[in-house]
Amino acid sequence: MLNNLITIFLSIIIEALPFVLIGVFASSLIHLFISEELISRIIPKQRFARLLIAPLLGILFPICECGIVLVVRRLIQKGVPPSAAITFMLAVPIINPVVAASTHMAFPHIPMLYYRMIGAFIIAVLIGLIIELFFNRPDQYLRETPQHDDCCDRHLLQIETKPKKKSYLQNAMELITHAGDDLFVMGKYLIMGSFLAALIQSAVSRELLVSIGQGETSSIAVMMLLAYGLSICSEADAFVASSFSLTFIPASLTAFLLYGPMTDIKNTLMMLGCFKAKFVAIWLALITVSVFLLTYLMAILL
Repeated sequence: MLNNLITIFLSIIIEALPFVLIGVFASSLIHLFISEELISRIIPKQRFARLLIAPLLGILFPICECGIVLVVRRLIQKGVPPSAAITFMLAVPIINPVVAASTHMAFPHIPMLYYRMIGAFIIAVLIGLIIELFFNRPDQYLRETPQHDDCCDRHLLQIETKPKKKSYLQNAMELITHAGDDLFVMGKYLIMGSFLAALIQSAVSRELLVSIGQGETSSIAVMMLLAYGLSICSEADAFVASSFSLTFIPASLTAFLLYGPMTDIKNTLMMLGCFKAKFVAIWLALITVSVFLLTYLMAILL
């Protein structure tokens, strides 16, 4: 058992680490050099066009879910409609080049990349449309002052006043510091998630895993719960999911890959620090119901 646990654990870490490194540097570059004003100018003003364009901005701005909550709050404060901002928040950690590459690498022979990207787009637009219809005033969703939370890295919750111009060395040092902080935060969850995934597959009998994993309802519910609890960044979660590919159906693996980047423990706590509890509860319920229904339909059809 011990040898099997170590083998699975190390294989997940080794496969995921390069994409985590790419992700933290890409996210750090955007955090340091791309302003929220630029993102807000790119989002269309037309009501429904912005719901279709916002999910695709991850192609240009591959922001990890670990730091996106504060970005979204700032976008809303700068006048971006909450529907577009929430759509952006749900889709961008999934629909971006780094996550697409890691998903394809983890599932080269299963069309999981298409399931994940199309599913994220559908759910983000659907929830954005609901927000558009029922939440149109800041007092309905924003807290007056963002609250600090231990799950939020210090640089994510502080609106920094940066000098207008810095030397190349200063920029490089700031980039390395920011990426290092992000890597520390993401690395903890990657290690814990990889260890738990390896432990489950080593300690739990294959017969029990198969019995759970082949059931449409049970497998989807278990993988969504696992995604929420593990809180693994979207650059690495595909490798954890792929370790279950022999025992769980594709629909439940898709649920894991959709649900985790859209909401997990750390993300929920960060949301509670920036948004009203009632809004966060509705947001969480919408994601849970949408992911479950979409992947359950997928399980029936495939």
